[in-house]
Amino acid sequence: MSAIRLLVLGAVRMHGRAHGYQVRNDLEYWGAHEWSNAKPGSIYHALKQMAKQGLLLAHETAPSTAGGPPRTEYEVTEQGVQEYRALLRTALRSHDQGMDVLSAAVGFIVDLPREEAVALLRERVEGMKRWRAAVTGYYTPEGGPESLGHIGEIMNLWVHTADADAEWTQGLIARIEGGAYTFAGEGDPFVGVLAEGQENPYATGVRDPGDDA
Repeated sequence: MSAIRLLVLGAVRMHGRAHGYQVRNDLEYWGAHEWSNAKPGSIYHALKQMAKQGLLLAHETAPSTAGGPPRTEYEVTEQGVQEYRALLRTALRSHDQGMDVLSAAVGFIVDLPREEAVALLRERVEGMKRWRAAVTGYYTPEGGPESLGHIGEIMNLWVHTADADAEWTQGLIARIEGGAYTFAGEGDPFVGVLAEGQENPYATGVRDPGDDA
């Protein structure tokens, strides 16, 4: 799974309606350009592609009163909401996704009901346990990586990764079950997007041809 679709759908959905530069600005505010493939070209391409696929509805707007160019604003369609939720659920339950996908999913986890988020994370833990068991079926951590030559270091890395991932996930589950954060249906969510015109302290400042589209 690519994180860019989840990130873009989630960002547009949080605004209700947003133009491409707003989406780029939000993703840079979240630091997504550092830990994912959310670069300007990828963001603007994803917006256009998902509009063609019916996941986003494109609105042509008039030039701004400040003299700026007309922009295309996007909003998530019902089909797009379904795709967004499917991507989010898959990213949370799957133990074999990249760190960028997991990071994007955690950023939107509160869009789900609390109980569902916990259930999906428990699936993640179980998947990680099964994967670890498969690795240790032919590699015994207690024997040390040297038992398989330097290739054993790969198995050692996998086991340590599985253990660390499971520990982190179980910690997140405990915090959520303990009442942390505001989930869907519980009240006003945390606002994680920039208001129109609000300065982004984390913006790269590098212009892209798609910024004015």
